[in-house]
Amino acid sequence: MRGGGRSGGGSGGSPVGTVVRVVTALASVTVLLVVGYGWREYRALATGLTRTDALDGGGAGGGAGGGSTPGGDSNILVMGLDSRLDQNGDPLPPDVLAQLHAGDSSDGGYNTNVLMLLHLPADGGPAQAVSIPRDDYVALPGAPDGVRTQKIKQAYGLAKDAEERRLRARGVTDRAALERQGREAGRRESIATVRQFLGGVPVDHVVEVTLVGFYDLARALGSVTVCLRGPTQDSYSGARFVRGYQRLDASQSLAFVRQRRDYVHPELNFTDLDRERRQQAFLASAAAQLRGAGVLADPSRLAALIGVAERDVVLDSGLDPLTLLRRAHGLLDGQVTFTTLPVASFGKVDGQDVNLVDLGQVRATVRGLLGPDDADGAGPPAPAPLPAATVDVVNASGRSGLAAELRHDLGGRGLTAGRASTDRHTRAESEVRYPPGGATAATALAAALGGLPVRPDAGIGTGHEQVLLGTRFTVPAGLSDGTGDPAVGSGGSGGPGGGPAGPGAAAPAVPATSLAGGGIPCVT
Repeated sequence: MRGGGRSGGGSGGSPVGTVVRVVTALASVTVLLVVGYGWREYRALATGLTRTDALDGGGAGGGAGGGSTPGGDSNILVMGLDSRLDQNGDPLPPDVLAQLHAGDSSDGGYNTNVLMLLHLPADGGPAQAVSIPRDDYVALPGAPDGVRTQKIKQAYGLAKDAEERRLRARGVTDRAALERQGREAGRRESIATVRQFLGGVPVDHVVEVTLVGFYDLARALGSVTVCLRGPTQDSYSGARFVRGYQRLDASQSLAFVRQRRDYVHPELNFTDLDRERRQQAFLASAAAQLRGAGVLADPSRLAALIGVAERDVVLDSGLDPLTLLRRAHGLLDGQVTFTTLPVASFGKVDGQDVNLVDLGQVRATVRGLLGPDDADGAGPPAPAPLPAATVDVVNASGRSGLAAELRHDLGGRGLTAGRASTDRHTRAESEVRYPPGGATAATALAAALGGLPVRPDAGIGTGHEQVLLGTRFTVPAGLSDGTGDPAVGSGGSGGPGGGPAGPGAAAPAVPATSLAGGGIPCVT
């Protein structure tokens, strides 16, 4: 359960395979436990798992989960953390770190480098697994540590840090208590951020897995067969693979799902999105082998899988492994489609590579996958109009198209679009400036924009407001009705691989992509 990956394009990435794989493994293990080994062993598993109350008791019914999924379906948020620490916050043994090929215990963090929403239909039919790219630049509803917008992966670590600061200020010094409560705050913020980003989709359950958990799980499974379209290697992750089908041991499996670059074969032009497809392919391959290779009929393998679940997996307090088994027929049969959400363009914020997204496009994709009724109504309620004013926007963010996007969204709140201009210099912070007598309207606008500071300016004309956009700004979720034009023009200076694309140039958009389960897919 640790946050992984270095901020701004580090080498690590916590496996998506980690994740849902654990769900698959847990459910599969339960079959044998109940059928072949009896209730005593099953109950030992159920009581030996680490639990979280981040959903206020788990399951449907409020809290961070935000209500239940309609029609008896279930949405499970799977989070993969990439830190080089164990569940107690202690460093991993040196021999384990060497196998992980992921640096030492000081690397990584508490970032959710894997975020996947697993949708299980009530009738046990085909499942949907929706992957959220870790570098999507989003609004953080809790503004942990005062940060209102950031990569979605950082919600966990920021909230954990903010909670530990709060507890220390109250005199809490116990390291275990700080770690436990900090992680609970991280989970709550991650859940709330995902819900808001996806347009109000309920989260019924949560599963959290560590980087070392993936390694342990791969060891318990033995070897896993994967397929590559061509040879590739990467010294950062330890990847060194040939073209075609090949069997990977635990260390190689970890390298396979963590690889995000290849300087030997630059034509591959790896990005984080390619790594997500690797992780999805690995999960699909592993699930196919779980069904057909006799792993679940081997008592020693089962014992090892149970040990992994007890050491490295956290479940919400309302998620019962047997119930999960009954709900996951499609997943266990390979009837699952993995979809990576679309990215409008790529850019840089504060020197970090980020994915710039179009909220309307993202939410429409999710509704299409999960069904229109799987959100809170048809989405968030229409936002209330703001006090009448003409809004001029000055773009000092270095991201082309941002001023036009904001003016469009503000038009949906009853404001008149004024002049849009681009500043010759970039600045980090944003603010709202207003003329004499315009404080009330400016304060309302600043609140709608995520709580920006306001400042009087006698140079602003009566009836006008001026929004100055800095590099930290992103259009808040729910600012308009979500039907605005796609933000493909807001890409800034970063290309898909993080390299320069020219001043103000937008990198190409990446549409949603899907991968079918049920076999061993070949990927880049």
